[in-house]
Amino acid sequence: MQSFGMGQAINQALREEMLRDDDVFLAGEGIGVGIHSSPMLPTDGLLKDFGAKRVKDTPVSEAAIAGLAVGAASVGLRPVVEIMFNPFFTLASDMIVNHAAKLRYLSGGKSAFPLVVRIKSGAGFGAGCQHSHNLEAWAAHCPGLKVVMPATPADAKGLLKSAIRDPNPVIFIEDMMLYFVPGPVPEEDYLIPIGKADIKRQGTDVTLVTWSKMVGVALKAAEQLAQEGIDLEIVDLRTLVPMDKKTLLDSVRKTGRLVVLHEATRTGGFAGEVSAVVMEEAFDRLKAPLRRVTGPDIPVPASPPLERFYIPSEKNLISAVKEIIVK
Repeated sequence: MQSFGMGQAINQALREEMLRDDDVFLAGEGIGVGIHSSPMLPTDGLLKDFGAKRVKDTPVSEAAIAGLAVGAASVGLRPVVEIMFNPFFTLASDMIVNHAAKLRYLSGGKSAFPLVVRIKSGAGFGAGCQHSHNLEAWAAHCPGLKVVMPATPADAKGLLKSAIRDPNPVIFIEDMMLYFVPGPVPEEDYLIPIGKADIKRQGTDVTLVTWSKMVGVALKAAEQLAQEGIDLEIVDLRTLVPMDKKTLLDSVRKTGRLVVLHEATRTGGFAGEVSAVVMEEAFDRLKAPLRRVTGPDIPVPASPPLERFYIPSEKNLISAVKEIIVK
């Protein structure tokens, strides 16, 4: 077992898949500078090892990057392209939403369109609203796209390898704060199936559903709640689309209570979809109203104190849990 951050885990996944399949190639703004960058970053050293034919620096145009991916996938290649920041997904959305997401459907399932769009995401760098807005719910709303948001290095590696091999377009969202958070990663080759949630902590009192960076917040809150006799079960969705409804519902039916946590803004956030599934299929098992803990409905501030206010904290989560539980 190795231990390193998500950035290195993603680098391993890319390297292994490029060695396994010559049709896999990378493209994005500045990814070639990995020769001189930190070994903790996802594309470090790949240009040096695979050459400019398979690691392509692109113009500063997300629309062009997405168009490259769609065209390459349509002729049988397996592009893995990078969108530097999540809000820039809006610039690439025409090709991703109106073409990549629909081409397999329009072919009647006769053609495969394998492509991965890696998107850097998350607040916490003081980069402001134009670089930090989380838009996973936008992507999840588009039929034909799979949406993956890993929380640990091991999950990131196994899910990215599965995404690259998938015949459908996959939006793979990486929280940049997790690039440098170490965790165990198996040394052997392995895949994690897309669409399978993971219970990061077993519990009996409240189901906490979350993903990406907020898993760490949930685990810290669970430790504090345990000292007060409240046992939190943490369900890491890992994949928003397709959602693992079975794991979600089994947990809620066991605990009878639900809190959903995400960093994205509240209105239209994916917590609403999780909540709706539970209300439709497990309402009779709820012992209390569910709660959502999210970012506020404001652009992400650049000011460090205001940005800390924006990002949901253990305090916010603990307060929500206590609202719906009576010990």
